[in-house]
Amino acid sequence: MSLRLERVARDLGLPLGDRTKTFNTRFAQELAKWAEEQGKGDEYHDAVFRAYFVEGKNIGREDQLVDIAASLGLSRDEARRVIQERSFREAVDSDWARSRDLGITGVPTFIMNLRRVVGAQPYDVLERLVGACGARPRS
Repeated sequence: MSLRLERVARDLGLPLGDRTKTFNTRFAQELAKWAEEQGKGDEYHDAVFRAYFVEGKNIGREDQLVDIAASLGLSRDEARRVIQERSFREAVDSDWARSRDLGITGVPTFIMNLRRVVGAQPYDVLERLVGACGARPRS
């Protein structure tokens, strides 16, 4: 799996570090919901991606997540409170339940017209999915 991920990242020009551990991302997901509410969702997701996949940081640790939030101009104290109070636990639980209902087993998962592609994929695989669902290139 790691070799495939490395190849796809290289082919797409995405940064990817030499991560040797996997960390629990639950708190990162909960803080993401808060960051989205603050209008910083995309920036937060990019920063967490970089921290985890490029820099190998433990995004399961509160201090790492608070630092990431603060680097985006979000309140350090509020980020810490969101994590400690588990303010977005139910929202993430709801996302997980929906994923189970849809049969999603990995990330990313792309679903169109009941067809799915799981995992990081080369452009041509996604292009075939979109084409199989009836989309045509713009002229």
